Amino acid sequence: MNRNRPTRYHAAWVVPIESPPIQEGFVDVAGGVIEALGTSASVPSDPGRRTVRLSDQAILPGLVNAHAHLELSELRGEIPPASSMPAWARDVMSKRESLEIGNAVRAVKIAAAELRRTGTSLVGDIANTRLSAEVLEKTSVDAVVFREEIGFNVMDDEARKIADRLCEEQRRWTGRHVRLAVAAHAPYSVSPSLFKALSRAAGDGLRSVHLAESKEEILFLEAGIGAWRSILSERGRWNPKWKPPAVGPVAYLSELGWIGPRTIVVHGVHLTDAELRFLAENGATLVICPRSNAWTGAGIPPIERIFSYGVRVAIGTDSLASVPDLNLFSELAEIRRIAPDLPASEILRSATQVGATALGAGDRLGAIVPSRKASLIAVDASGASKGIEESLVSGIKPEQITWLDDIDFGVDEIPS
Repeated sequence: MNRNRPTRYHAAWVVPIESPPIQEGFVDVAGGVIEALGTSASVPSDPGRRTVRLSDQAILPGLVNAHAHLELSELRGEIPPASSMPAWARDVMSKRESLEIGNAVRAVKIAAAELRRTGTSLVGDIANTRLSAEVLEKTSVDAVVFREEIGFNVMDDEARKIADRLCEEQRRWTGRHVRLAVAAHAPYSVSPSLFKALSRAAGDGLRSVHLAESKEEILFLEAGIGAWRSILSERGRWNPKWKPPAVGPVAYLSELGWIGPRTIVVHGVHLTDAELRFLAENGATLVICPRSNAWTGAGIPPIERIFSYGVRVAIGTDSLASVPDLNLFSELAEIRRIAPDLPASEILRSATQVGATALGAGDRLGAIVPSRKASLIAVDASGASKGIEESLVSGIKPEQITWLDDIDFGVDEIPS
């Protein structure tokens, strides 16, 4: 069977994301590219095109998991829920020091396969090594791997060397569908010198940073005290010359050149109204990961308030050290639970188009549009009594998902 043959997929629903859902719709695909879409009743037959009917299913773009930590996949089931973010981080650091590289590779491979199985077409992964980039490059999942740096006591000379190394690494990387970018861990774990050096390394490219994730982070920036200060001291990372800026995390990073339209800030559980307004005005993208926030003790993100300020919102799962799975549909269901009045269309757009745009792939992925990559999934829509969009944000299991390019045409093909 020639899988490159032009194919027309008819489905109970087509969910383009950039336009309203189409009931009884079709999508034409050829050579891995979307050619056309519309209502099935309006399109003439095409004898040169294979036709596949997907009864009781919805076609939509593959999802975008905008924030994951695949390197932590070996910790799945190892880290219990915590009462605070620093307590959870202590547990992770303790257990991570005993990980073996061989087991870590296997865990990342399993996690990458899970991304694909649960309908993810693009992932924004945070990594301290090139392990996940090398694994993902051998899969069909597109990725931006953010090479993350940590170092609160890193001064100017060392910061420059780190930035130069990252620039050289990006220059030498030859991945086909995995790109490398720059990440700084968080305001409480990265020195001002390192932030500035990483900003220069990122240039006008993508950058990512954890921001306003915990109350302890806010306290640290305001007064230089609390659990994060204790952890830095315990690990020999404290810089006694550092003075707390006595401002919030958004103002602090803005002064260091880290807030702009190519910036991805992650979590935002404790952002103020003024900070949300600033992020919206400066075009930054905020990735929310509510299941992880509850697990780590960080809190519950104010999702409806975040959306009300017009912030560009993408969605991530975070790591398997803080969530039971990498199924982004489960994250959508949690968002729906927390924000019952948020339109389902907005949640879906965040999980597709917004995430793809934030990761620099908005012209290829995230919506069903002619000329874009046909990275499309079919999802069981037989129970869509509340409307297809509401059904998709109410919880979808892996067994309900099929990639269009994985369909057995010998079974599903019908005459044109």
